[in-house]
Amino acid sequence: MPLLEFTERGIYCAKAKVYIDPWKPVDYAIITHAHADHARTGNKFYLCHTDTLPILKHRLGADITVESKKYGEQFQINGVCFSMHPAGHILGSAQIRVEYKGEVWVVSGDYKIEDDGFTVPFEPVKCNVFITECTFGLPVFKWKPQQEIFSEINNWWSKNKEEGKTTLITAYSLGKAQRLLHNIDLSIGKIYAHGAIENTNTVIKNMGIDLPNTTYVDDSLTKKDFAGSLVIAPPGVLGSSWVKSFAKLEIGIASGWMSLRGARRRQSADRGFSISDHCDWQGLNDAIKVTGCEKVITTHGYTSIFTKWLNEQGLEAQIENTAFEGEQVDTD
Repeated sequence: MPLLEFTERGIYCAKAKVYIDPWKPVDYAIITHAHADHARTGNKFYLCHTDTLPILKHRLGADITVESKKYGEQFQINGVCFSMHPAGHILGSAQIRVEYKGEVWVVSGDYKIEDDGFTVPFEPVKCNVFITECTFGLPVFKWKPQQEIFSEINNWWSKNKEEGKTTLITAYSLGKAQRLLHNIDLSIGKIYAHGAIENTNTVIKNMGIDLPNTTYVDDSLTKKDFAGSLVIAPPGVLGSSWVKSFAKLEIGIASGWMSLRGARRRQSADRGFSISDHCDWQGLNDAIKVTGCEKVITTHGYTSIFTKWLNEQGLEAQIENTAFEGEQVDTD
């Protein structure tokens, strides 16, 4: 029996009787990060990274039973050794290392290898088997250094401000919104935030983590209040009546999917910025290489193409179906 197996409820370690990121309710769940497709309701017990715990309670309810561990802290369950290691995806995101009788498996969750300046950077973990996402597992996905992307965003916002326009950019309320706030040029103007982002920011600030101040978008504000400002909102607002709160508006989308031709136009946005909290094609290949693994299991994304590629490179690779969805579901 393999150390980890894929069941109808999730990734299961039979020896320890625990699941990693289960998609159906279980007794014991180890959670890689707090995005909705990896951290679901209904589990009797949750274990996560220390920085994930407050966010998990915010998203799933204050009454959940949850404990946390620090990065690198080893703990044993029925003789199986576990530890969490930085995934670089969002605040508190962790790869789960599982070891038993000298055999090591690593579950990546979601991850990126670029240091975004806010999240603890990805840490390579040596293993025999690496379970990886491949959300952007096509050669067409190649991220620019984030400094270039933020320069483009800052220039766009500055131009809009000069023209008296409101700048609205969409970003996931957990992860990308904080990455934007940490790296944007705050001297350009005032920043407003959608309620979902403002609430998440409050949870993070209460953890003692520094974030720039934003102003909550509420009904007391008029269209004139937003002129020249930047508004950060989740992708779900696009096409909704909420967007009508702003006059003379330009809309931008911050997403890895903006690398695909026509993606911005299909969502009726003025600008698209290819920035993602997942690896691009080269990042995936580099991350797998440094693990030194003999086997790769792909779980979500462009699994067929990426798995075929890995096999052609001499690695043993296979696909396992999961309920993980990558960047499509990093929403509220």
